Amino acid sequence: MAYQVVKSERVFEGKVFNVRIDHVQHPSGRTMRVDLIEHHGAVILVPMDEQGRFWLIRQYRHATGKTILEVPAGTLDPEEGPEACARRECREEIGMDPGELVPLGGFYMAPGYSTEYAHVFLARHLRPAPLTPDEDEDIRVLPMDLEQVRKALDQGAIEDGKTLASLFLALRHLNLPLW
Repeated sequence: MAYQVVKSERVFEGKVFNVRIDHVQHPSGRTMRVDLIEHHGAVILVPMDEQGRFWLIRQYRHATGKTILEVPAGTLDPEEGPEACARRECREEIGMDPGELVPLGGFYMAPGYSTEYAHVFLARHLRPAPLTPDEDEDIRVLPMDLEQVRKALDQGAIEDGKTLASLFLALRHLNLPLW
């Protein structure tokens, strides 16, 4: 017997995500309650320019109560594909259009309680093409060379999980040693 949803109820509908409560029957027969965040999915970008610099951003994140260092990312619109979203987010967050998007894979952001799946891209051949940023974003762009990225990792200056995972995927793809 497989896991089976016995009852599902959406208890919140928001701008970015919804919340639902599922009652799931375990193969053993017992029923468990699972609280879930429903999310359209996201894209994560590791922009890299012709000089080999990675374009990170500093952005205030209210949940953390501080400004953190991260890679550009954004939520998929309901009918938007990952590549179109990646191009839009790159232009909104760092003002650059990627001439090339290289898929690096993807992962679930928090599979214990969220359906959010993030598609990761290496963005290359950047050219200026800014879009107006979202009104709730206050972003500072920071191009960093590999040594600066390594130093930030060593010092624990990157606390964002999606940034850590995406940088590791990009460095592996580029065959660049982390240390």
